[in-house]
Amino acid sequence: GMKKILNKIYVRIPNFAKYLVAGIVVFALAFLFPTNAKFKYRFGMGQAWLYDDLVSNFDFAIKKTPEEIIEDKGIIEREFSPYYQIELDVVKDKKKAFSKAFDEQLKRNKASFPDVVKNTEGYLAYGNYVLDKLLSKGVLKMDTFLQHQENDFVINILRGNVTEKQTIQNILTPEKAHNWLSDSLPYSRLKEPEFLLPLLEPLITPNLAFNAEKTANFKQQELEKINASRGMVKSGELIIQKNGLVTTGVYQKLISYKEQYEADYLNSRKFYLILLGYGILTGLVLSLFLFYLKYHVSTVFLKLRWVIFLLSWVVIYTYLMYGVKASGVLNPYMIPFCIAPIVIKNFYNRELAFVTHVITALIVGLINSPGYEFIFLQVLTGLVVVFQRFDTRYWGNFFKSILSISIVYALGYIGLSLIEESSFQNINWSVLIWLSLNGFLTLLAYPMIPLLGSFFGFTSSITLAELSDLNHPLLRELSLKAPGTLQHSLQVANLAESAAKLIGANDLLVKVAALYHDIGKTVEPMYFIENQSGFNLHDNLPRLESARIIIAHVTEGVRLANKYGLPDLVTKFIETHHGTTYVEYFYRMHVRENPEGEKDRPLFRYPGPKPRTKEETILMLADSLEATSKSLKNPNGDSIDELVEKIVGDKITLGQLEDSALSFEDLEKCKQSFKQILKNIHHVRIEYPTAKL
Repeated sequence: GMKKILNKIYVRIPNFAKYLVAGIVVFALAFLFPTNAKFKYRFGMGQAWLYDDLVSNFDFAIKKTPEEIIEDKGIIEREFSPYYQIELDVVKDKKKAFSKAFDEQLKRNKASFPDVVKNTEGYLAYGNYVLDKLLSKGVLKMDTFLQHQENDFVINILRGNVTEKQTIQNILTPEKAHNWLSDSLPYSRLKEPEFLLPLLEPLITPNLAFNAEKTANFKQQELEKINASRGMVKSGELIIQKNGLVTTGVYQKLISYKEQYEADYLNSRKFYLILLGYGILTGLVLSLFLFYLKYHVSTVFLKLRWVIFLLSWVVIYTYLMYGVKASGVLNPYMIPFCIAPIVIKNFYNRELAFVTHVITALIVGLINSPGYEFIFLQVLTGLVVVFQRFDTRYWGNFFKSILSISIVYALGYIGLSLIEESSFQNINWSVLIWLSLNGFLTLLAYPMIPLLGSFFGFTSSITLAELSDLNHPLLRELSLKAPGTLQHSLQVANLAESAAKLIGANDLLVKVAALYHDIGKTVEPMYFIENQSGFNLHDNLPRLESARIIIAHVTEGVRLANKYGLPDLVTKFIETHHGTTYVEYFYRMHVRENPEGEKDRPLFRYPGPKPRTKEETILMLADSLEATSKSLKNPNGDSIDELVEKIVGDKITLGQLEDSALSFEDLEKCKQSFKQILKNIHHVRIEYPTAKL
C-alpha cells in the first residue's frame, strides 16, 4: 500500500538529505547563538581560586555590591530634604486686598480713629511691611508628613529660582504668624494699632506648600549621582592569586572584571568570531551524532523520518530553554528533558535514547549556558531513563519510573547546591517546586508515544500490546484456517520471549512477531505439516511446486501484513524468519529424482534477507527449534541439548547469523533458555545425580 511506496522513497533518498537536515538544524539554532564573549573562569564566594594568578589586562572600576547600592539609596531616601515652594504672587494680591479693606474700614470708622486719619500713609506702610515680612518668609501649609518630623528636620524652600534650607522650627505656621502679629503691633509706635489687627489677620494665610514634582526630580538626580563603583583596578594589577580565597572584596573585583571583559568583546566587533565558534561546536556535536547513527544504528540512519525525528528534539528543547530563560518568570528546571529519551527508548532502544539525550543536553547547554550543573543533572537523569524499565503498557510502572526521575533530580540539585552554597540555608528550595512540575510534565511522554508513533510511522510498546491480542483479525483468521500453525506460533512466542528477556532484548516485540511470523500459511494451510491430519498433500506434487508453496508463506505473509497495516518492524520478522536458507527436504528429494536437479537449487531458497537485529535472530532460532523438536521420538534432556546445539550450529554454518547484532555471549544465553523451555514443553524430568553409597 501507500506505506510501502513511502518506504521505498525514504530508502532511496540519498544520504546527503540527512546532512541537509543537520545543516537546517544548525541554521535554526544559529538564531539563538549568544554574541557575547564568555568569561572562561568559574568562581563562587568563599571558594578557592583554582586557576593561575589572575592579572588584569585593562583598567576597570570595582563595582559596588547590590546591597551597597541599596544602602546608598537608603541613606538618600532617609536624609533627602523635601522641596516646598513659596507662592510670591500671593503677597501682591494680599497687599491689594489690604489697601481696599483699609479704605473701607476707615470710611466707616473715621471718628473712632483720628490718628489713622491723620497718619494714613504710616498705617498703610506698616500693614504692607507686615504682609511683606510674613508672606515673603512663607507661611507653611502644614501637612501630615511634617507633623511627624522633629523640629530640626530640614526642608528646602524654593523662592523663585533660589533655594534655601530651613529647619521646621524656623518656619512660620499660621498660628506662629498670628501670634507674632498680635505681639508686634503694640510695639509698632502707632497710636491706634488695633485698627490694623482685624484687617491683617484674615490676610495672613499659608503660601508655602509641598512641591511633589520638584521633590521627585531632585531626589532622582541625587539617586543618579550614586557612584556604582568603589575604587579602580589598574592594568597589570593582581586580582587574585592561585588557590587564593574568593572573599567578598575579591568577588566584587572578579564580577567587575568579568562584566568589563564581556562588554569590551562586544564593542570590539569580535562577536562574529564568537558566532563562528558556536557554529563550529554545534556542527561538531551534530556531526558526531550523524556519525554514530550511520555506523552504529544504520537502520535508523537509512530512514530520513528517523533523522528528522531525532534532530527535532534538539531544536525543540533549545528553543524551549531559550523561551523559559527569556520569560524571566519560569525556571529552566521545569523543562521535561526526559520525555525525549523515554519516547525514543519506546520506539528503538536505550542506547539511542541516551545518546540523543546527551547530544540534546550538550547543545542546549552550549547555546543557553545554564551551567555545568544543568548538563550534569541531565546526564544523571538520562541514565535513570536508560536503567529504568519504562513500560508504557502499565501506568503503575510508568508512574514509578517518573517518580524515580524526580527523586534523582531533587537529590542531584541539593547535592550541587551544597557544593555551591556550602549551607542548607542558602539553597534555593523553590527550585524543588519547579522540579516537581518537571516530573508532572514528563508524564506527557505517555500520550505522546502513540501520537508520535502514528505521525512518524514508528511502533511503540502500546501498539505491540494491542497486536498481541488474539482477537486481532489476522490471528482470528489463523486460528480458524490454520489452528496447528497458531499453536506452533504460540510455542515459538514462548521460546523467543524467554530468550529475549534473558539477554535484555525487546521481549514484547519478539512475542508479537512470533504470533504473526507464519500468517502467510493461512493462504494454503493444508500444505503445512502442523495443519495436516494423516494425509500429506505434497505426496502428489512435483518437488518444485511443493517448495514454491512452502516458500510462498513468507511473501504471502508480507502481503497480508501490509494489507492489515502491521508495523514494518513486525513485517521484517516475516521476511527474515527463514533468512536465505533452503527448503532442504524437497531439494534433496528433487535431486534424487532428477539427475540434473542441482542446477535448480536457487528455486528452493527463501528470499530473505538474513536477520539483522537480536530479536529477528532469536525468532529464527526459536522457529526452527520448535518445529524440529516435534520430530524427537523420545525427547530427553540430552536429545534436547543436542538438538539446540545442532540447529544453532547449522544456522551459523549456513551464514544466517552473519548480519546479526546478536553476540556470542547472547547466543550462549539464548541456547540455555531454549533448552530449558523445550524441556518444560516436552515434560522432560530433571535427572538428579544418585548418591553413591
